[in-house]
Amino acid sequence: MDQDNSARGQSGARAGAQADARDSLSAAAKALYAGITRGEPVGAADDAALRELLAWRLVAVDPDRPEAPIALDPQEAGRRRLDEGLRELAARAAGMAAVPDVADELALHFERAKWRSGSGSEFLAEPEQVGARIGEAAGQAETELLIAHPLGPRGTDVMAAALARDARALARGVSVRTLYRDGERDDPATRDRVTGLTAKGAQFRTLAAPFQSCVVVDRRQAFIPDHVVNSSPTHAAWHVMDRALVAFIAEGFEDAWRRADIWYGDARRAVPDGGTGLTHRQREILIDTAAGIDQRITARRLSIGLRTLTKELGVLRARWGAPTLAALSYQWALSAERRRMAEEAAGPEG
Repeated sequence: MDQDNSARGQSGARAGAQADARDSLSAAAKALYAGITRGEPVGAADDAALRELLAWRLVAVDPDRPEAPIALDPQEAGRRRLDEGLRELAARAAGMAAVPDVADELALHFERAKWRSGSGSEFLAEPEQVGARIGEAAGQAETELLIAHPLGPRGTDVMAAALARDARALARGVSVRTLYRDGERDDPATRDRVTGLTAKGAQFRTLAAPFQSCVVVDRRQAFIPDHVVNSSPTHAAWHVMDRALVAFIAEGFEDAWRRADIWYGDARRAVPDGGTGLTHRQREILIDTAAGIDQRITARRLSIGLRTLTKELGVLRARWGAPTLAALSYQWALSAERRRMAEEAAGPEG
């Protein structure tokens, strides 16, 4: 770096010296001009000084008598030289003034090229590296953290580090949303974490259906599991900085978030002894779902909105751990409640 600075300094000094040489006459040129005015002949040793005088238009050379140049008016030569210098300076100033505009215009193309490039991702193989890089990115978050954990409870140290990280982000005013799988509602440590962070302003939801793991920071960078490197460890990840891909990952999180159930850290409600825990509306929804009836028809029949119907279906999926409506229909068909309803509909044997 010091060598580069030194080289640039020397280059600037040379350019300055050259500019000074153009704008002034050497002592030899001045002496030669004085000699020409006295009629003294010019010799071969005076070639360099003569070129200076010709450049300044202080002399004229008669091809028939090259050894006797003619001296010209120095005042006129000076004014001409000054005018040329001022025009050159004005042109250079106009060119320098356009530099920022040119840089801004080209910067747009450069940024677009970066967004399009595939070089915006880095492979992280070691768990310490993954944790450190996520912690660094989250520590610089300014607006939002989106976190999806579909893999179940993690180690105590990892949970403690994530708790501290999210608490610091919340204290800075960063929005923190975390998505867990539905089974996490049965884990006491996770419930405690969710309860504590909810009180600080964090938001949590759980989803029975499968979803992808990710951490998205300010929608500018993301961390996702590795699906590229063969035989990579399960904790390997990619640090993604390509804006288009980060936006796609964030939209995947949002889609899962919309389908998930709100969670404040409370434990899963147990089914009362001797009962099914199902409401009449839930049973009607299950019957229609198993029969393949369109949800809009079910909602109209029960005088509820589609959002309420979706919420009820989420609760029912969570109850049986069913990732899809087909799985929910299967679990309902095998349930004791469904068998009891079928027996009641058939009536007593005659």
